[in-house]
Order: sequence, then structure tokens, then C-alpha cells
Amino acid sequence: MSRRLLAGALVLALAGCAAPAPQASTPTSAGATEVNAQRIKPLATPTPALPVTVDSVDGRRITVTDVSRIIPLAGSISEVVFTLGLGANVVGRDVAATFEPARALPVVTSGHDVSAESTLSLRPTVILTEPGVGPPEALSQLRDSGVPVVVLPEAKRMADTYTRIEAVAAALGVPGAGRELAERTKGEVDAARATLPQGQRKARVAFLYLRGQAAVYLLGGKGSGADSIIDAAGASDVGMELGLGPFTPLTAEALVKAQPDVFLVMSKGLDSVQGVDGLLKLPGVAQTPAAANRRVVAIEDGVLLNFGPRTALVVTALAEGLR
Repeated sequence: MSRRLLAGALVLALAGCAAPAPQASTPTSAGATEVNAQRIKPLATPTPALPVTVDSVDGRRITVTDVSRIIPLAGSISEVVFTLGLGANVVGRDVAATFEPARALPVVTSGHDVSAESTLSLRPTVILTEPGVGPPEALSQLRDSGVPVVVLPEAKRMADTYTRIEAVAAALGVPGAGRELAERTKGEVDAARATLPQGQRKARVAFLYLRGQAAVYLLGGKGSGADSIIDAAGASDVGMELGLGPFTPLTAEALVKAQPDVFLVMSKGLDSVQGVDGLLKLPGVAQTPAAANRRVVAIEDGVLLNFGPRTALVVTALAEGLR
């Protein structure tokens, strides 16, 4: 998910308010179907072929000679590194990397900002990041230290999942493992999609980004990332049908017009509005079929829009929640 894109949407919304592999899903007492995907399934540890020189998205050519101490500055990148079988080499993490193997590592970010000092104190041999991670001064400080900093392409939709995996693997000198993981992930996504019922009316899904503490309520549309997940699960994104951009402040009029069958939310967002009961109190929500049937699918924040090795789990969970 683009940090810059969502950050801009949050500014707009706040201005307007100034006045085992886990099971795919579990029904909760609050009436939502909630996804718990804390564990990953790593490949056998590969042997990196180094040095390797790769193209960085910032236009630089970066040579990596040592991957013994890796710091990924985005949770989605951490997920790929661990699943490639190189988790033992990771020495620090982004605050969004909350899955079990990464949770015990030192955090080197605050919100969306990187602490150059905290990062360098862990003596990294390579740093992996993506556009939107900053501030620029911190990244410049990291580069000036002499540590290779590889900026990887963002994954904003389903189609980006596999190229992103292979890009991370290439930067770490394990392209074969990258191809293997990309193929495994694609196979899992294809298997999830194969279970979708055929010939039925597509369920109508509204993706809501919720931050109750700040009174931020956004409706996802084209380019949110969730639109790609919703399509993969065999459903229709009502935000796209309304012609909305990635994130638009939620209005009662939009929801009543859209008439979604299901709400898709992030788990922490649902918690921030006091669960399903709190969600039903938001403007327009109660006037929808989704509210009438209390159909809500809540997916962990660090998984829903990551587009990585756990994406098949997201597709499966959403598809199950639509049945």
C-alpha cells in the first residue's frame, strides 16, 4: 500500500473533520469474520550468490556484497525476506512487520519515518526500502554511511505481487528462491480463486479505512489496493462503481447509493470504532444490506494490502466472507 497515497487521503479526511499455518478466517463474537495471519511459511534457507548488482527504483545501480544483516524498512518487504528463508539475517524491522518471526526484532521506524541512527546502530549490511519511506534526509544519511540502500518497486495490486517477490530476492542474491516463492504464491492465489462459485451475482464489497480515534473514515475506490483483492475474490468494489479514487471521505449518501453486501476493513480499524456495533453507527452504514446482515470481513492491517506471500490467505478469507 502506498504510504504517500494514504497519508494524503488522511490529511484530506482530517481537514474535513476539523470542525501451524493459520486458518484463513475465524468468526468473531462481534459478528465479523476476522483473519489471523501472524505466521509465515518460509522456504528452505537459500545460499546467496554475491556480489550482485541491481537497479534501484531511485535510478541508482546498487551492488550488494553481504546480506548477513538485513534491515527491511517496510513490513511488506520484511514478509518477503522472511518467507524467502532469510529471516535469520534480519536484524531490524519496520513498525508494520508484526508477524511472529519478526515481532521480537528492534523497530527502526516511527510511524512512516525512519530513524537513521537506530538503523545504523544495528550495523546493517544491506537496507531494503520502497518509495514513500522517509524522510529523505534519513535515507541520505543511510546512503552516506556506505551501506547499500536498495529502493524496491511498490506492490499496489495483485499483479505486482510476484514481481515484487522476485525483486526482493534478486537484491539479496537469491533469484532462484524468488522464482520459487513467486510460483508458490501464484499457485496458492490461483487455488483460492478456483474455489469461487461460478454463475452467481457478484457480491458488492465496500472497503472502509477506519481510524476512529481521529474520526477518519474513508471509502476505498480505484487504486486503493483493496480493489484488486476484491476483484480476485470474485466480487465488485462499490467504490470503483461510484467512480471514486483510492481513498475518499466516507459519506452517508455514497454508502446508501452503493448498497454494499459486505464491508471489508482492517482489524485495527474495526477495533478503533468499537467493533461491528460501532461500525453500524457510522453515517449511512445502517442503511446497507451489509449492516442488515452484519457482514463484515476484518483482515490484519499488516496483511491486507501487502501483496506478498500471504496474499492467497487474504483472497481466501474474503471469498469465504462473501459466501
